[in-house]
Amino acid sequence: MNRLILAVSLLSPLSFSLASAQITKMTVGYSAIGAVHFPAWMAKESGIFRKNNLDVQLVYFTGGTTAVMALVSRDAPINQMAGPAVVSAGAGGADTVMIAGGFVTADQRLMSRPDVKTAEQLKGGSVAIARFGGLADSLARIALQKLGLTPVKDVAIVQIGGIPERLSALEKGKVQAAMLGTSDSLIAEKKGFYSLVSVSIPYQSVGVATTRRFIRESPEIAKRYVKSQIEAIHRFKTDREMGRRVLAKYLALQDKEILEKTYDDLITDDKLPPKQYPTLEGIKKILEPLAQTDPKAKAAKPEDFVDMSFIKEFDQSGYIDALYKKR
Repeated sequence: MNRLILAVSLLSPLSFSLASAQITKMTVGYSAIGAVHFPAWMAKESGIFRKNNLDVQLVYFTGGTTAVMALVSRDAPINQMAGPAVVSAGAGGADTVMIAGGFVTADQRLMSRPDVKTAEQLKGGSVAIARFGGLADSLARIALQKLGLTPVKDVAIVQIGGIPERLSALEKGKVQAAMLGTSDSLIAEKKGFYSLVSVSIPYQSVGVATTRRFIRESPEIAKRYVKSQIEAIHRFKTDREMGRRVLAKYLALQDKEILEKTYDDLITDDKLPPKQYPTLEGIKKILEPLAQTDPKAKAAKPEDFVDMSFIKEFDQSGYIDALYKKR
């Protein structure tokens, strides 16, 4: 009996230590104050990260370039970020990959000042984006082409920063237009700005990015994060009240009409699929303009920038289907 008591007393601290070790502290970045970054916010606010033994500190990085630097340096080994930054870094030699698709369409509007309502009036002006190489940069170029304008030549593209900075630059007349997401374009409209053109295309927008090195060294952590992403999206789609609260908090948005419209726009399955595979078609659209000037991008394939193993495992096991049975 004494031996048994001694054995239990020796094992108990070890068991407690192992249980404690299961909680992983990590920093996760997101690259804009935009609604498309909500999965990380939802996972944090609803306790989903903690449920999956992740103690996550969310950090806001201004633009995709800064987020990539944090990713590669492992200051933030997993980030919520847009496809263009991941692809550009990967084509440049980094081992960045998307492991969950997040949003698989790009939906932004080119919002202009009240006195700029035609392409001709915008010509010679400037458009605000976050950072060169990021999502807003790519979509700004597409938007200008839709208007029959040549990016850079006809209209300058200016690095301004996050969405609050772009809205401020638009209000102060520092730029004539700015690329804005759904909720922010609705806010801009209420302030009297004009929706010059919309861009909505299949595209690898904001999803979950990491590095192949991190996957090799910490596959279980990456898997738990992807599980959290899947569960956060399910919670967002099925809990309207919680979803609106999270959006209101992180977007600092109290306008109920805009919150409702933003929520309804985000939850559609074509934009935000329950099965979170990165979109190869969307990555191809990112590669096409890069290939015009970058030989490495021209030789690359969309598959080079994704690791679908975690999503595939959750899909093939039936886990995702089971989540949505009672939807």
